[in-house]
Amino acid sequence: MLDKNDVLSTVQMIDRQHLDIRTITMGISLLSCADRDAKAACEKIYDKITRYAEGLVKTGEDIEREFGIPIVNKRISVTPIALVAAASETEDYVPFAVALDRAAKAVGVNFIGGFSALVQKGMTDADRRLIAAIPEALAVTDLVCSSVNVGSTKAGINMDAVALLGRTVKAAAERTADCGGFGCAKLVVFCNAVEDNPFMAGAFHGVGEPERVINVGVSGPGVVYHALQSVKGQPFDVVAETVKKTAFRITRMGQLVAQEASRRLNTPFGIVDLSLAPTPAVGDSVARILEEMGLEICGTHGTTAALALLNDAVKKGGVMASSSVGGLSGAFIPVSEDEGMIAAASSGALTLDKLEAMTCVCSVGLDMIAVPGDTSAETIAAIIADEAAIGMVNTKTTAVRIIPAPGCKVGDTVEFGGLLGSAPVQAVHPYSSADFIARGGRIPAPLHSLKN
Repeated sequence: MLDKNDVLSTVQMIDRQHLDIRTITMGISLLSCADRDAKAACEKIYDKITRYAEGLVKTGEDIEREFGIPIVNKRISVTPIALVAAASETEDYVPFAVALDRAAKAVGVNFIGGFSALVQKGMTDADRRLIAAIPEALAVTDLVCSSVNVGSTKAGINMDAVALLGRTVKAAAERTADCGGFGCAKLVVFCNAVEDNPFMAGAFHGVGEPERVINVGVSGPGVVYHALQSVKGQPFDVVAETVKKTAFRITRMGQLVAQEASRRLNTPFGIVDLSLAPTPAVGDSVARILEEMGLEICGTHGTTAALALLNDAVKKGGVMASSSVGGLSGAFIPVSEDEGMIAAASSGALTLDKLEAMTCVCSVGLDMIAVPGDTSAETIAAIIADEAAIGMVNTKTTAVRIIPAPGCKVGDTVEFGGLLGSAPVQAVHPYSSADFIARGGRIPAPLHSLKN
């Protein structure tokens, strides 16, 4: 039974501490849409998405109004399109992205994810066609998000794919140069991608998932920050317990919304992703949580340890609140989407190298980072390889969402607006990685991958 104080506390978290449901994401399997005729396949995709998701936005709005819980985004994830399009006799996969975009607009969602390929051990012809289509697909659509999984702990890292994605990121930036390389903000390169992630731009509906499913992503950096203000100067044991209790309450709210959306949409409930996903709004920052632990500024010495504590405590608290925790779950550190991260990066305290170190202990990886527009494709590929290696060796999901901002140099700022915020352009090492990337082949899986 709900205690009156719990209700009042939750109301305060929503009204004053930026607590929200970041997304209700409906996952939809498109495997049944495969067809030799690409045009027919695209029509099947449009029809299936609009049929399954026609009530998604209204249901989210109804729950938001009735329960008083803000639901920021309603989204769709679909089967990796490389798998669906493989049956079609066409070289051009851009029309598949256009069909996704058209369907997403028809049902009114904010984003649709799944223009994706899984190439951790090798690339099929369909995978190559999809990757080749990414720059154009992201340029001609508004709501489509793309991802490619280039490595895993079990398979190692596909360095041919890494090199190709370095060039793809550059091409996506150039193709959307008129808006600061915005296409790259909708492209994620993964290692150990998960099949039930509700967060964009990396969401896709895995082949092990049901026909359709509801996944919910919660947020709440502001709530955690506020909670830590009550334990100033106390030992880290107390800090960890405080974060755990707060994450428990946040996840309970996510579970309630997920189950209600599942019931109303007659769609199975999948998971609650309890990631602390920040926004550019003041008071909704992961960086400020770390600073509340005693750091003068995010990025200084001690930042990685503070983030490790935060990530672990969030997971422990969330797991106690729901038996269906999944997705990525932890703390995100997207630079452009976090007011405190933007300030730290602009001051020079938070560098690309420090961000890479932080990704060893947080959810996902190098996220929404702007670099100079003249950064080479090989350097971008090498950054992807470094991050994939962290994921592979540590058996965790890592990713890179990087924007080589056309015409920009270190010190400039790229404005994206909305939840994507603004990104200060950060320096990369001036030394070449070209010969390293040119080797190609595959970095073998680590010894501890042999667990069978």
